[in-house]
Amino acid sequence: MYNWKSLLVCTALIIAPALHANPLSECYPDWQQKARSLGLSKDITDSVIPGLEHLPRVLELDRRQPEFSVSFSSYFNTRVSEQRIERGRVLIEEHRSLLNRLTQDYGVPAQYLIAFWGLETNYGGYKGNMSTLNALATLACDPRRKDFFTTQLFDAFSLLEEHKLEPSVMVGSWAGAVGHTQFMPGNYRRFAVDGDGDGKIDLWNSIPDALTSAANFLQSLGWQTGERWGREVRLPENFPYLELVEQRKRSLREWQKLGLTTAQGNKLPAEDMQASLVLPAGHTGPAFLVYRNFNVIMGWNRSEFYALSVGRLADRINGAGRLAVVPPEQPRLSIAQIQALQEKLKGLELMDGEIDGILGPATRQAIRAFQQQQGIIPDGFPHPSLFKALNISLDTSGEPAQ
Repeated sequence: MYNWKSLLVCTALIIAPALHANPLSECYPDWQQKARSLGLSKDITDSVIPGLEHLPRVLELDRRQPEFSVSFSSYFNTRVSEQRIERGRVLIEEHRSLLNRLTQDYGVPAQYLIAFWGLETNYGGYKGNMSTLNALATLACDPRRKDFFTTQLFDAFSLLEEHKLEPSVMVGSWAGAVGHTQFMPGNYRRFAVDGDGDGKIDLWNSIPDALTSAANFLQSLGWQTGERWGREVRLPENFPYLELVEQRKRSLREWQKLGLTTAQGNKLPAEDMQASLVLPAGHTGPAFLVYRNFNVIMGWNRSEFYALSVGRLADRINGAGRLAVVPPEQPRLSIAQIQALQEKLKGLELMDGEIDGILGPATRQAIRAFQQQQGIIPDGFPHPSLFKALNISLDTSGEPAQ
């Protein structure tokens, strides 16, 4: 007869190594071959790469990133806080000499550089605590964005050699961004600058290096000297929302003819400067006209909320008052909720395209069409009333009720 107990123990011993195998091991050979073809050192191929560790927490954070869209009010109020504004004003004076030089050399005003610093790490208060190499390796061995993170991983390898860094020094965010201004390794290599003149570039510990590098990066993205990022505006009651197309540019002169004013109710300048209208919370929230430098900020981080927050934090640090229209509290929407909305709109033959859970231009245009049918303001925003009108019930967990 079989001794089932012994058999189970033996089976467990056979299976255990497979269960605890490093998921990155299957990627090591390709990385080592690529490292050799790029002329990287034997230390990288024979020591660093085989020593890379899989970080399950990184994949958890990566998977969670697109699942929920935080409301504009939650995002904005957290980042453009009174504490951050006051701290930014202190730091702008503390580093005035450096910032004046950077504005002269790169054309980027001091308040913007401080605002980026504030948004990225709360002025260096939290720069991340994960191994950059392990985080990038985990993402590079995962199929979701393999090509992008493989490129960043090899840029990180090159940083080790070019800047004579130890792997233990490279610590940052779960996605591989490092230092005071959270540069990805690729941007570190291309745009980082020795701002304090000590002969090395250290974005973790040198504020002059970090801020100079930020100014250099923004200049490379096309920062327009002498132009602001945008401004809060007021829309007229009869504003033609149905004709609103995301990021369509019009001159300030044309926006003035459509009835837009400054947030204080004054006339907009009758100029040919091009601007797009952004309504981050729909018609019930603040409205913004944004200019070329807004797109430069988006080149740093593709989030519209991020770009608005940088611009407004810079304005507040520079002495501007609060928004004229307070961002309303709104629920955050999951991919499942947006998919349910898209399915309803598609069923009503108002929407073409995929059911992807992304609130893109096609979905917003379909929302506008439905809103017009219902006789409500067609701003293209998924207000809670829209879900109610489409008979999509939402439970307390934020998922469509079954």
